[in-house]
Amino acid sequence: MLGFELDFWDYATFATASLAGFAGVMIYMWIAGLPGRIALARKHPEAEAVKIMGWAGLLPTILPWIQAFIWAFKPTDIVDIRRMPKEEAKALAEEAARAGESSRAPHPSARD
Repeated sequence: MLGFELDFWDYATFATASLAGFAGVMIYMWIAGLPGRIALARKHPEAEAVKIMGWAGLLPTILPWIQAFIWAFKPTDIVDIRRMPKEEAKALAEEAARAGESSRAPHPSARD
């Protein structure tokens, strides 16, 4: 081939390099999918977006992947900062009362 013969150690080197490359790809895939798996385990409402951002974010740079990793751990409670908790409870009660009144009102066609 190139003026020398391949022996056992050459094949062992090729096998080791192939296994190291395969292990590197598997580790890369595990790390890239980590934010998505965390988000799914935590029942994140945007788990699919976190998963995609984790995969796509690791390709060009590491910064989007870090953001996806942080996003996967973000608390998923929705907090309305326009009102304080007591005001929020009062507003919800008023909305429920309004909804109850509108459902009890007779339908316009039923009056005829």
